Amino acid sequence: MPHADDLLAALDPEQRAVAEALRGPVRVLAGAGTGKTRAITHRIAHGVRTGVYEPTEVLAVTFTTRAAGEMRGRLRSLGAGGVQARTFHSAALRQLRYFWPRVHGSELPTLTESKLGLVATAARRHRLPTDQALLRDLASEVEWAKVSNVHPDDYVRVAASRGRSVAKADPEVVARVLSTYEDVKRSAGRMDMEDVLLLCAGVLADDERVAAQVRRQYKWFVVDEFQDVSPLQQALLDLWLGGRHEICVVGDPAQTIYSFAGADSTYLRDFATHHPGTTSVELVRNYRSTPEVVSVANRLLSGSPSEGVRLTAVRDGGPAVSWAQRADEVEEAEAVAARVLELRAAGVPLSEVAVLFRINAQSEAFEEALAARGLPYVVRGAARFFDRPEVRQAVTLLRGTARGGGGGTADDLLDDVRATLSGVGWTTDAPTARGQTRDRWESLQALVDQAAEFARTAAERDEPADLGAFVDDLDRRAAEQHAPVAEGVTLASLHAAKGLEWDVVFLCGLQDGTLPISYAIETGPGAVEEERRLLYVGVTRARRELHVSWALARQPGGRASRKPSRFLDGLRPAGLDDGGGQRERGRSRRRQPAHCRECGRPLETPAARKTGRCEDCPASYDEELFERLRAWRLAKAADESVPAYVVFTDATLQLIAEHRPRSPQALLALSGIGRGKLEKYGEEVLELLS
Repeated sequence: MPHADDLLAALDPEQRAVAEALRGPVRVLAGAGTGKTRAITHRIAHGVRTGVYEPTEVLAVTFTTRAAGEMRGRLRSLGAGGVQARTFHSAALRQLRYFWPRVHGSELPTLTESKLGLVATAARRHRLPTDQALLRDLASEVEWAKVSNVHPDDYVRVAASRGRSVAKADPEVVARVLSTYEDVKRSAGRMDMEDVLLLCAGVLADDERVAAQVRRQYKWFVVDEFQDVSPLQQALLDLWLGGRHEICVVGDPAQTIYSFAGADSTYLRDFATHHPGTTSVELVRNYRSTPEVVSVANRLLSGSPSEGVRLTAVRDGGPAVSWAQRADEVEEAEAVAARVLELRAAGVPLSEVAVLFRINAQSEAFEEALAARGLPYVVRGAARFFDRPEVRQAVTLLRGTARGGGGGTADDLLDDVRATLSGVGWTTDAPTARGQTRDRWESLQALVDQAAEFARTAAERDEPADLGAFVDDLDRRAAEQHAPVAEGVTLASLHAAKGLEWDVVFLCGLQDGTLPISYAIETGPGAVEEERRLLYVGVTRARRELHVSWALARQPGGRASRKPSRFLDGLRPAGLDDGGGQRERGRSRRRQPAHCRECGRPLETPAARKTGRCEDCPASYDEELFERLRAWRLAKAADESVPAYVVFTDATLQLIAEHRPRSPQALLALSGIGRGKLEKYGEEVLELLS
């Protein structure tokens, strides 16, 4: 166990001030990358080591199982393994399961894994459609209303003041659905995740004996990511405290990006008002990012309502932040994939590269560009790793194989894992198809990668690397929700990237209407400011390299009418302030004729503009060559198990048949052919043309 002085010696002056403030109330304003988890775990360990805290009397609360697992791991290594580190929901559910039967004399309602079935029943009773999009929107509104302590009777009034709305449903109808949902849920003997907090708060508020017992158990509280606390979570926290002030909260108002889900950063900002005598500490030394990245982050918030802690870079200088304006989203994705290829050639692990965007729908172009170059990628944001059905099945099979015995070397372990997982569909090569097939393979590949990492670590420690020990390690990770990551580029939305970091980050699609997203612009300044904070989160994910880009058009040949995000004003180089020469160069590469080359009439549709002639004009291309190209495309699509249009669209094949390009450069000049498709299919197409 580290000595108390050793614990403090490992900290910078601000982190040490946090660690030495053992009595509450304490507020830590921690800028991105400033070591907040290090500060609070050392504070807890210091309190335990000096005898101020009993480990079992400390409750550390955070928002994700991953963060809670990381905190438990760090506390164990610091000699404070007996401290409880849990999410709000986990802590509340643990208390409910113990106290509910004693207070009510009945079993706790069953926790439902998904609201959608119950929401669908409630929606049908009010004659609403039950398509998945609407059901998800209604489920989100149920969650927001409950964490914000908004009763169905008050929903219409509060929703109007907060700018809340649900497509295809008037506020009055939504309010009735919320009420009916509660009736349906109670009739089924179910509770949802929000009920876990509500019921726990109810038991504590209604039964003083229960409240007193909980307060005797937990005397010291630490809350991480306090800017994300909702009114309901704050109410539960107040009940846990019972008027005491032995609490340390940590957060960054500049990273408040979940207001739409009920998070309220005013609890962090106004903490000292509610807790007189607060010790307040700012963590400003950024250990994550280069000065170049930190400078962009500081300037992004400077002078805005979100401005808070001004970061100070600690790392040595790195590459300049790159800014790129692209003609369209396809070109943007191609440029990113080309750079990733260079990074891999330079020895950068693909797991240290991330492509971040505002919405998940933006991932498609990047998936295609990466796949065309044989670059593996992981789309982040699916179900938790160990909750996925294929992972549960795989771990069960690995456990069965382990019982049958196996070798104790690293090679034996990897062979056993690969052989076992091959039985459930794992292959050495990733499937080319997207969707569930790809998701399943990524999960299994992550287990293979984790086996290799486990074997390497075991060899370094001179420990056995047998399958049984590996399965035990997976069980521990499952308990702490530590998900292994497959070796590949991470594709993620900015929201999904919160709390993560990479050596190289590409921030893509940063045009107005996407970031800030259009509905935020329509909602008002507060929603737009949250979009600024979302971009700040993205910027501060980068350790060494940051690449920023936006596209003037969505598709090749489309109208280049987009503008760079308003948040980039004053950040990007002066030559890009108005589009300038890059805009013209971007458009000229793929400029389409405005009039039909056959009849001279204006072109009315995107398909006509792409081919350069009216859709009803006779084709001027070699039809026999076109049919040969279609036959080649059909065979290629069958080999790759993809739809034919994924190889080339008919419009692109028509252009090839018409222009009969003789070189890679001539092929690249045609609409619909980017560098990825040129590298993948160019040689075969040129051979066919010859």
